[in-house]
Amino acid sequence: MNKKACAFYDERDCKQILLSAEEIDRITTRLARAIEETYKDSDRRLVMVVILKGSMPFAADLMKRLALPLELEFMKVSSYGAGTKTSGEIKISLDLKRDDLQDIDLLVVEDIVDSGRTLFRLTQLLKNRNAHSVRTCTLLDKPSRREVDFVPDFCGATIPDEFVIGYGLDYDEKYRNLPFVGVLKPEIYS
Repeated sequence: MNKKACAFYDERDCKQILLSAEEIDRITTRLARAIEETYKDSDRRLVMVVILKGSMPFAADLMKRLALPLELEFMKVSSYGAGTKTSGEIKISLDLKRDDLQDIDLLVVEDIVDSGRTLFRLTQLLKNRNAHSVRTCTLLDKPSRREVDFVPDFCGATIPDEFVIGYGLDYDEKYRNLPFVGVLKPEIYS
């Protein structure tokens, strides 16, 4: 555990660590190899669409491990606000504006799939805009919380129904800089 990062927030705010920095590193490397295998023979340009803010650390680490030419875009899509449960509706505050979607493969990178509503709606939107292909990659998946029929194409780890923080994931904009994924104690957000 990175004591310096944990000192910023009281490390006792986590009831347990789900994924250490070393485990995240192994997961990211495994996902990069799977993505390379999927796109290695494609004659289309690959564009990684990073969903801000939570997926930034994951996307940056994943990008460094990909031995493929790729372009980078960002979208800001939210469904949580300051709470711990999804609102059920998503808000797109930074959209993807490209005229060449029919000529590119999109890889949407997200930090966590919970209800599935955000990525389900977002992938449908990008497909409706005639993107050549749309695939999704998530670090974390909580299939027990799924409210729509959605399965990410690339998944790092399946986790239990807990509120997690760290490695980009936040509670009310805090804890993003922790180098691990931990379970936040309920008394912190209750």
